[in-house]
Amino acid sequence: MRVCAPLNSGLGGETHPVLTLYSSQSSGNSYKVRLLLAKLRRPFHLVEVNIFSGENRTPEFLARNPEGRVPLLEVDGRHLSESNAILFYLARDTRFLPDDPLDVAETLRWMFFEQNSHEPGIAAARFWLNQVRGGRDLRTHDVDRWMEEGYAALKTMERHLTSHSFFVGNKLSVADIALYAHTHMAEEGEFSLEGFPAVRAWLRRIAAEPDHVDMDWRPASAE
Repeated sequence: MRVCAPLNSGLGGETHPVLTLYSSQSSGNSYKVRLLLAKLRRPFHLVEVNIFSGENRTPEFLARNPEGRVPLLEVDGRHLSESNAILFYLARDTRFLPDDPLDVAETLRWMFFEQNSHEPGIAAARFWLNQVRGGRDLRTHDVDRWMEEGYAALKTMERHLTSHSFFVGNKLSVADIALYAHTHMAEEGEFSLEGFPAVRAWLRRIAAEPDHVDMDWRPASAE
């Protein structure tokens, strides 16, 4: 595991819980959390977990998260797993989570959509077809299903974004961050975004937002 120094907060001395993020750099779910932390300018320690060499299956890591998955957020000694639960926790009392209760529910609706209808096709295809050596041969029987589910999710997004700039209200929220992470890498899973102009325009809007960072970003490495 590689440990990186905390991001400079720029918060003028405001006190927040100490955060440690266990993350895999190439993971879309981990990227969601890094992106939100960068936008919040929250200081955090980053611990890189190499899932391809099994660092997420060590006794030390499993003691923190028995499911052996990243991202994992450590908050003053407590641990929170599941990327969208982490986003929701970090976004409270910030501009990334709406105040109106119905808008909060709508935000959750899109975050549930991301995990249940979007990620199983788009993220799974990217992982097995782009990141795992020999993954296509191992999961040949799943490719058609990934394509069907992924394109269905993109069509749902396209319908919404044809008349909306963002997924909830008129500004960026954690619903957008949740969906952006895997969508902007969809072509690595062999999905074409050519037929989704509203989705492509939305991706450009997200990337143009203040404090945007790409998937390669991490806090400055510790000396």
